[in-house]
Amino acid sequence: MAQPLAIQLEGRSLVVDAVPLTREAFAPFGDVVDNPRPQLHPSVAAANKEALPYDGIVANQGSAIKYQHITRLVDLTSQAPSRRPGVAVANMFVCAARTLLRPADAGGDIFPVRILERHPYTSQTFTPLTTNPDQRYLVIVAPSLPPSPADRGFPVPATAPQGGRPLPGRGLPDTRHLRAFVATCEQAVTYAAGTWHSPMVALGPANTAIDFLVIQFANGVPIEDCQEVSLGLLKAGEDLPKQGAVLVRLPRRARDSRL
Repeated sequence: MAQPLAIQLEGRSLVVDAVPLTREAFAPFGDVVDNPRPQLHPSVAAANKEALPYDGIVANQGSAIKYQHITRLVDLTSQAPSRRPGVAVANMFVCAARTLLRPADAGGDIFPVRILERHPYTSQTFTPLTTNPDQRYLVIVAPSLPPSPADRGFPVPATAPQGGRPLPGRGLPDTRHLRAFVATCEQAVTYAAGTWHSPMVALGPANTAIDFLVIQFANGVPIEDCQEVSLGLLKAGEDLPKQGAVLVRLPRRARDSRL
């Protein structure tokens, strides 16, 4: 992976409140993947023959509902400068619950955003693998600024896939419009190609973890597979900075997984 580009944030620290993840709110950044009709049993769908979302159909001899194209996987590596083709990659990430800061006057637990990354030529889907319905994770995303000399070294695709969403462009993350969402483990997320996002933030008690199946395309060229920016580091025991930081605030009950 290429060395993160350090960027300096000006002005007062930004505090972003995390809200529950919904398809509508996340739509500018990618897809939320979950069961659109969780109360509908396949046997009822087969008997009623009703219209289903996502061009859903009854499948497997009436024993299943198939929701089609519930998320779109995108491979744009053919546009990368190296011309090295991408291949589909399925990895497992075992993500430890992050330590949250608990300042008395913050109105909630705080996660300092230190790193944002993007995968300019591929979508990336995170699917939690857990039997614990109370586990939660934090999804942090940001739009892109217009291109600038600071990001000249970041290659990005020029053409969006036919019928797909517009590309976010080459610019650095627009931290002033950063969003944060708390996802349940009944929800997967797909980051659209080129979407700035935080590395995965699992929530929960200390010494717990959430397993994720992660599917994307990669061509093995670091700067084409992943681009990172660092937003500065807080040292252990340091008070929350009043200037130049991005802080996500969660309701205190989310710390132990529930929201």
